[in-house]
Amino acid sequence: MEDLLIAPSILSADFADLGKAVADIEASGADWVHLDVMDGRFVPNLTFGPKVVADLRPRTRLPLDVHLMTVEPDSLVDSFARAGPEYITFHIESVVHAHRLCERIRSLGARPGVSLVPSTPVSAISELLAFVDLVLVMTVNPGFGGQSLIPSCLRKVSDLARLREEGGFSYRISIDGGVNAQTYAACAASGADVFVMGSAFFSSPSPAGEVARARASRKGAGV
Repeated sequence: MEDLLIAPSILSADFADLGKAVADIEASGADWVHLDVMDGRFVPNLTFGPKVVADLRPRTRLPLDVHLMTVEPDSLVDSFARAGPEYITFHIESVVHAHRLCERIRSLGARPGVSLVPSTPVSAISELLAFVDLVLVMTVNPGFGGQSLIPSCLRKVSDLARLREEGGFSYRISIDGGVNAQTYAACAASGADVFVMGSAFFSSPSPAGEVARARASRKGAGV
């Protein structure tokens, strides 16, 4: 795969000034903007809907990475796709007809992604790997920022990297939860292609420096 991509999550930003948050992400040299959509049902928190995504779309040239932490994502993908993101990722735990949903997302002009919570094994998405552009491994229980990474989840990343090579697939592997200076090296060594960073980015006195440190971890890991 290409160089490691950094995708700061606006979940950790000041929601009163999301335009500035996106500008800060772009100025830092990061690669994507990660948008955590939470419905208060799939996870115990509420964030925002498609209008926020649509309003942020003209504020940046960076790809928008929408992560639907919701029940019934089938009912939401049309409205979020109209908002203009490059990626729409749903949770396998909340979908029955996952292949159909992947095809729907692609038909709407976005790239489909699938995500796993910490308790869900990689085997749950084995039949989808040929049809997604992104696999998002949650390394914390989703719902709130600032949690500590669950180390055992990194094995899933390694398994996904192996399956990608064996199957000739092209999906990126994203890692989300507890990604910070203490865990960059382990995340990189596991084979992740995308780091989702929340508090590590927005709490840093130098977001650009944080992005550089995270990106350098892949070279240090020899990946």
